[in-house]
Amino acid sequence: MKAVKIGSPASVDSLQVVDIDDPGEPRAGQLRVRIHASSLNFHDYGVVSGVLPAEAGRIPMADGAGVVEAVGEGVDEFKVGDHVVSCFFPFWENGPPPIGDFKTTPGDGVDGYAREVVVLPSHYFTHAPRGYSHAEAATLTTAGLTAWRALVVDGQLKAGATVLVLGTGGVSVFGLQLARAMGATVIATSSSDAKLEKLRALGAAHTINYRDNPEWGKEVRSLTGGRGVDHVIEVGGPGTLPQSITACRIGGHIALIGVLTGRAGPVPTAALMARQQRLQGLIVGSRQDQREMVRALEATGIKPVIDSTFELARLADAFRHEASGAHFGKICVSI
Repeated sequence: MKAVKIGSPASVDSLQVVDIDDPGEPRAGQLRVRIHASSLNFHDYGVVSGVLPAEAGRIPMADGAGVVEAVGEGVDEFKVGDHVVSCFFPFWENGPPPIGDFKTTPGDGVDGYAREVVVLPSHYFTHAPRGYSHAEAATLTTAGLTAWRALVVDGQLKAGATVLVLGTGGVSVFGLQLARAMGATVIATSSSDAKLEKLRALGAAHTINYRDNPEWGKEVRSLTGGRGVDHVIEVGGPGTLPQSITACRIGGHIALIGVLTGRAGPVPTAALMARQQRLQGLIVGSRQDQREMVRALEATGIKPVIDSTFELARLADAFRHEASGAHFGKICVSI
């Protein structure tokens, strides 16, 4: 069967399509899953580009969605024919996060879903939402669940709240959709007027071009009558965090998710303290969080925004498209 592996040294150009052995039938507690789709995340790009350490020969991609082909003895959560989606932290069942690294994350510490078939323990998956295509389901493992945890699990989002989302990547667009479905008002930023128009079409009440308005934190405060937003989906990191602190209300919640502007930098801690804000670092979520998100997606009818889809053999091209920053929403892979 076909798979993609990372070469040595790791780089997008080193990705290679290879033939690997079929994994066979599941043992007790396992599932055999035919993978039909994956989707790209910034974390995956870090792995395949060599920014994050990766073993030569690793099969990348944390996200995977497909169909159960066989069920091992003792598995009662799934049956043959079920549509399933992978878990970013397959050993985090519920409760507070017990994991602080990527050693158990598919596509990083262990092989991921850039392959046609996997045989894995059943806790590597949850059910996919009813009515979702495989590509749509594959967007949930990382981006969807990160936005869900930021707003609902950690943020305890309530109707009437205000939410700021930065940019138009998968997490931010999911955050916009979830917030709107739950009755929140959303302010969104981008450097592209064309993308800002798309954000408004998805329900953003206000949009800000951060390239034209580098003091966008003050603009957010102005748009909220000087109060600031209740929640910030902070995907930029050190380069945007000072503005996010300005934009957030006293006692508000900033979900620190991304490092798009770098992995370290100065933080205005005095401003954070004075405004008594909660800065919460997070990486995706638990299996129970994912189950609850799936139920919410079924109830609200939210469907992810898919920018484009590439065949598995063109995975390198998909990552080049991601690196260009031209996408809006998720980039998917058909397997």
